[in-house]
Amino acid sequence: MTSTPDADARLLDAHDLALAALHEITPPSTVGPAAGYTVEDGGALSLRFENTMAGYPGWFWTVSVAVVDDAEPTVLEAELLPGEGALLAPDWVPWAVRLAEYQATQAALAAEEGDAGDDADDLDDEEDDDSDEQDIDDLDDLDAADFDQDGSPILHAGDVDGVDIDVLDEHDDEGADDEDDDDEDDSDDEDDSDDQDDSEDDDDTGR
Repeated sequence: MTSTPDADARLLDAHDLALAALHEITPPSTVGPAAGYTVEDGGALSLRFENTMAGYPGWFWTVSVAVVDDAEPTVLEAELLPGEGALLAPDWVPWAVRLAEYQATQAALAAEEGDAGDDADDLDDEEDDDSDEQDIDDLDDLDAADFDQDGSPILHAGDVDGVDIDVLDEHDDEGADDEDDDDEDDSDDEDDSDDQDDSEDDDDTGR
């Protein structure tokens, strides 16, 4: 990149004008800081800005500005141009070297995936250990009162499939009481019926 000391000072100060022109053709995020200038034939000035787009290494956003007579600077052209060496092919690398680099990259990726798998297995093992410890804690909570003389566990209310045995017993007792009451009512009805039959027989005999 070359620069000359005889550039028009008004054009050198036209960075804001150049940026405004670039922002009309490309997003501001693709424009980097100022990267020098070139004095063109006729007194025009090409202001360069770094390019941040991927795929264009060594290219620069270039805005050509000029002044006519005593008028304010104006934009002549805005474009993306290659810098020195941007269009040159990269140094040749033998196929054996490129293949070795590719294989090394693939091996590194496989090793990273293996480490990730090992971490997942370790997490599963920790969860299994926690479950075993919980089972042991549940066993520690048991004492002699929880077992019968022959060593079989004693079932308490709520131990069988979530059913509260005590509640079932209460319901059975209430049902039995209701049946007894029904039987007593039936017996009373039968006695009343027998008394009525005897009264009718006495009346027939008196006649």
